[in-house]
This record gives sequence, structure tokens and C-alpha cells, in this order.
Amino acid sequence: MMGCDTVSYGGRGIVVESISAEAWLIQRAQARDEAAFEQLMRLHADKLYNYLVRMVGNPTDAEDLLQEVFLRAYQGLPSFDGRASLSTWLYRIATNLCIDHQRRRARRVTTVSYSAQEDDEGEPTEWEFADPNAPDPLEALMHKELQQVVEQAIQSLSPKLRAVLLLYDVEGLSYEEIAQALRIPMGTVKSRLNHARTRIQRQVEAYLRGETK
Repeated sequence: MMGCDTVSYGGRGIVVESISAEAWLIQRAQARDEAAFEQLMRLHADKLYNYLVRMVGNPTDAEDLLQEVFLRAYQGLPSFDGRASLSTWLYRIATNLCIDHQRRRARRVTTVSYSAQEDDEGEPTEWEFADPNAPDPLEALMHKELQQVVEQAIQSLSPKLRAVLLLYDVEGLSYEEIAQALRIPMGTVKSRLNHARTRIQRQVEAYLRGETK
């Protein structure tokens, strides 16, 4: 028996057989059904906005960029071929807009066991660092000021490094999905992730040693 999903838009509930709700909405949006497109954007808006805020560090700019993502998505959706997921495609648009945004402006994380080491198979390991002063580093990480140091370290990364870090550690994308979103080799994804983690590790450790304010 065929599976079915219920899609609600335009005030009506519609049962869709043998196709996911999102795939059906994509088909309708590609045919310029504006209600279907708005439903798709609502499904992804919160995660995209949170990603944009951390990429550009400014909620107002993030709001503007989110609207630009939606505009680009609406314009480009007819050519969306489904080889990557819709969310991956939207993250690609969002990342490119963030990079352009920061180029135009001349200047414009809970698991913190940092270590930029790679395992025997070349995979990035979990982040680990030692607090030379506190007996329990995890307790120190809960301190609001240290969280701000971590956030500032993330914001100090280049957009390309920050994008990989946020997509992997915050948004939960796989290496393959990030490679698709950013159109870079998987090895480059891993290299940028290690580089980003190393940069953050150094800044956090310097703070813990009292070398920065």
C-alpha cells in the first residue's frame, strides 16, 4: 500500500500519496504555487535564520539576508533538480550570501571538548582542551563570559571556516552534505573544520590562561 502524507496550505489539508510532503510542495512551488512556496519557507525559516545570525553576528542583517535567501530560492526553484536536499540547497544560497555580505562590508557551543587532532583515519575528533586553573573544565564552560569568548572566536573566523564549523557542529550536516552545500571536496570540508576548531581552541585556551580579556 502506498504511503501518504498530509500537507496543509492555503487553508486546506491535502493527502498526498507516494511522495513526501516536502517533495510535493517543491513540485507545486516550481509550478509557481506561491502558497506552497510560503509553506516550504516556513518549514526552513527558523534554522536558516539561526544559521545566518551566527554567520554574520547581527540579527538585523540576518533578517535581511533571510529575505534575500527566500528571493533567490523563489527565483531558482524551477531549476532545483533534487540531487541535494532542499535544506542543503538553501544553506548553499545562505552561505554564498553571507560571504558576499562580508566582502561588501570591509569588516564588517555546549560541546566544547576541543582538540583539532585527527584520528587514524583522518577524521576530525571531538574538541578537547584543558583548563589549567579550574578543576572541572566543563563547569568553567558554563560560565557566561567563557561562552562569549567562544562566540567571539567563532565570529573571528573567516566566512568559509565559520560556515563549515556551523554547518557541521551546530546544524548537524554531514561532511557529504556540507560538500554539496558549499561545492567543495569532502577533504576540504574536513580540513576547514579542523582549522576552525584549532583557531577556537587557541583563543579559548589563551583566555583560560589569562592572556586575553
